Amino acid sequence: MDAVLVLNQNFEPLNICNIRRAFVLVHRGKAEVLEQGERGIRTATRVMPRPSVIKLSYMVKRPRPQVRLSRREIFMRDDYQCQYCGSRARELTLDHVMPKHRGGGHSWDNLVSACRPCNHRKGGKTVDEARMRLQKPPRRPQPTQYFLWVQRLNGAASQAWLKFLPQIEPLGAN
Repeated sequence: MDAVLVLNQNFEPLNICNIRRAFVLVHRGKAEVLEQGERGIRTATRVMPRPSVIKLSYMVKRPRPQVRLSRREIFMRDDYQCQYCGSRARELTLDHVMPKHRGGGHSWDNLVSACRPCNHRKGGKTVDEARMRLQKPPRRPQPTQYFLWVQRLNGAASQAWLKFLPQIEPLGAN
């Protein structure tokens, strides 16, 4: 595994970097190794521990993370169900609550998941004109730990990382 979890000075997960970058940070004294990998890194003269989790020796201030607007994120926000009829369809589509041709934008507040029959029934009308109702009003999701880390890990997480990552629960699990 060449991925290394980088923690901020306060042990908050900050990033995932490659082994080379982690080794440079540790070697220059900018980070310390908290967890080691199974095998070491061989040089010409010695074997050095392979970092798996490192902690920076200084605090990095970063802007609040935002969830990117994408098809997948909309479906996750809506818990993979149609926002008009509530069914969990296999093939969902995106629907603009206020149609684009009427000035509705491509934003968190105007996009919802819809099954094909509901999306076809609504067509280019507003929700009121189509005599339909939304299950819940669309909104921008908060950047929870699930949104921030689950998609970035992609199976790269080792068991050593789990004690440093907050308890991650997918949406709809509560």
